[in-house]
Amino acid sequence: MTEKILASSAGVQEVRAGDTVTVDVETIVMLDSTFQPARLSEERWDDVISVRHPERIAIVLDHLVPANTEMTAQAHRLARQFAARFGITRLHDVGADQGISHVIVAENGYAIPGTVLVNSDSHACALGAFNCAAIAVGRPDMVYTAVTGQTWFVAGETVRYDLHGSLRPGVSAKDVFLMIAGRWGAHTGQNIEYGGPGIASLNMNARRTIATMGTELSANFSVFEPDDLMLGYLAERNPGAVPRPTMPDPDARYVARREIDLGAVEPLVALPDGVLNQTVAIAEVEGRRIDQAFIGSCANGMLDDLEAAAQVLRGRKVAPGTRLIVTPGSQAVYLAAVRSGIVEVLMDAGAIVTPATCGACFGGNLGVLAPDEVCITASTRNFKGRMGASSAQIYMASPATVAASAIEGRIARASGYFERD
Repeated sequence: MTEKILASSAGVQEVRAGDTVTVDVETIVMLDSTFQPARLSEERWDDVISVRHPERIAIVLDHLVPANTEMTAQAHRLARQFAARFGITRLHDVGADQGISHVIVAENGYAIPGTVLVNSDSHACALGAFNCAAIAVGRPDMVYTAVTGQTWFVAGETVRYDLHGSLRPGVSAKDVFLMIAGRWGAHTGQNIEYGGPGIASLNMNARRTIATMGTELSANFSVFEPDDLMLGYLAERNPGAVPRPTMPDPDARYVARREIDLGAVEPLVALPDGVLNQTVAIAEVEGRRIDQAFIGSCANGMLDDLEAAAQVLRGRKVAPGTRLIVTPGSQAVYLAAVRSGIVEVLMDAGAIVTPATCGACFGGNLGVLAPDEVCITASTRNFKGRMGASSAQIYMASPATVAASAIEGRIARASGYFERD
């Protein structure tokens, strides 16, 4: 699928692994971090005299929202000025339509099936859930793409995953990723393709979780097959979009093709400082004391994730000495969680619910770890120093596992909390 999307966007007949290809970019996503540090960025962005397709650009303030320092505030202001200067109407400023960029792009239907999307955040492949070739690029490439409407790639080989069946209660899409990371490890420079009858059992939030975590597998692109669910989701949010749903050819060549029985996936935990080849059954780390539990990020800040946490936490309390921080992926998710009563359940249990932001996930604010603290997180990354002090230990798991661990003050399995219902 990725080769076909790149070929279509390049206007060529065929793209094969190893080819260098220049493509037209349908969607360009800039962030507050794109405009930081503000002093250096002002010099660079002032050199831009025009952008090729302002209607294809979205600017989303997400990493540090609301602004937590003077430099962050300057970056926010620069982003607003850039949007005004070039007539960019897709500006998601601090307010009702703000959130983590990949969530905002999904909620607004900016990711168009069969096209290329670039974002300056490393987890851009999240939008591959929409059959879109989405990838992160650095700031110089972002400037080039905004000005020319194009970028270039070296096409990688593709690994295909055929999904079958459906997940059992208490098992989440995050566990699917942890299973892949633990069993097959790095997919460096490769494209990941998801298909098979099992994707019909996964809603768009679950697909986005799996696609998002392609970054942690070191994949270039992480793309799902299109189906009616996805196309209906897009049509509801962006009726004017013209999708180009792209399926693989029957004789498509893969460097590997693997089967996953979703019904056989078990809840897992990634050990601190990485996920590749180091995920374990919960039993192996059960009882490990924690200081903080975090649920959020572009991978696990969706309403489904908050619902799973609320199901575990309802009528229970966070353990004394343990902090539970919950960050919705967007203000729209936050509002939906308020209206449904989820936020009340979380707060009654003792959780802190923050505004929609990347925040604690990358150690920016709203949940930074102190030296030697232990955290279990349902976010994107657990590298050393990712969420604060380099001596802190970060375990990664699903929202349900994180919620169960918060209740017990130690790493715990969530299965019992689902069985009680």
